[in-house]
Amino acid sequence: MSEQSLNATTPDPESKGPASRAGWFERLIYKSEAARGFGLLAPTLIFMLTVILVPFAILIVMSLWSAVGFDFDTTLTLKNYQQVFERPIYMALLGRSIYMSAIATIATVLLCYPMAYYVAFHVHRNKMMWIVLMTLPFWTSYLLRVFAWKVVLGYEGVINSALMSVGIISEPLEFLLYSQEAVIITLAHAWAAFAILPIYVSLEKIDRSLLEAATDLGDGPAMRFFRITLPLSLPGVIAASLLIFIPTTGDYITPALLGGPDGAMIGNLIQKMFGPINNWPMGATLSIVLMITITLICLLYILIMLLVRRKIS
Repeated sequence: MSEQSLNATTPDPESKGPASRAGWFERLIYKSEAARGFGLLAPTLIFMLTVILVPFAILIVMSLWSAVGFDFDTTLTLKNYQQVFERPIYMALLGRSIYMSAIATIATVLLCYPMAYYVAFHVHRNKMMWIVLMTLPFWTSYLLRVFAWKVVLGYEGVINSALMSVGIISEPLEFLLYSQEAVIITLAHAWAAFAILPIYVSLEKIDRSLLEAATDLGDGPAMRFFRITLPLSLPGVIAASLLIFIPTTGDYITPALLGGPDGAMIGNLIQKMFGPINNWPMGATLSIVLMITITLICLLYILIMLLVRRKIS
């Protein structure tokens, strides 16, 4: 055999370098659907993780600093966390925020579930038009909706004027504005669209043959709802609850405009720490404590709802 033929049949050791590794990577991408999907999502995931983790890391580091006048002492310390748990005002505002947000979340889900149920099961034509009509009020600015509720709940607003004109009350109801009730009502209305859509999607995906089978087996409407419809729609209820509870706990616009002293929430204090008070380390500490608290509550809520769904099923 000639030397040229030996060279042609003998693989070059240098050919098993980057090109060989690139070919293996390409084969992996083409063979694995999950790898192709991850490759498409990778740029977006990297960007999202960057814009989330970098500010979060900055908050963690800043929470370990101290405010000295108008300057920061960058010596790492846990003094801010100690103050959060020692001063009653911080824990009181955190507890009030969780309570008001939980009430607003429950009220929103209870009000939106029947609307989503009606569209999913009783509307057979132009469902998209119904969805658009239900979300139409939320196309306006969030701030405008808050100001609208301030007009409705004001001392000379729509409710007080109507009640006084028919003689039900002789003077305006003071608790309607600058109170916890005003904040809860406004939050429940402002975030209703975020509850309607996920609940509707869960209800729409329910297999109607399951309901027909339950009817054939003798279940009435109530039993059919609690045995089939409610358990299968719980993912939408959970998603809606989280979409409302998480942002409303840290809301500061609505409490600032409608809450007054009794309706202030932890978000108002955080905003003041980063603003007029100029105590950024304490503001970062309160933000970290709020995020950890919300995370623990949400994990506990998801676990409880999954157990409830399993028990109902």
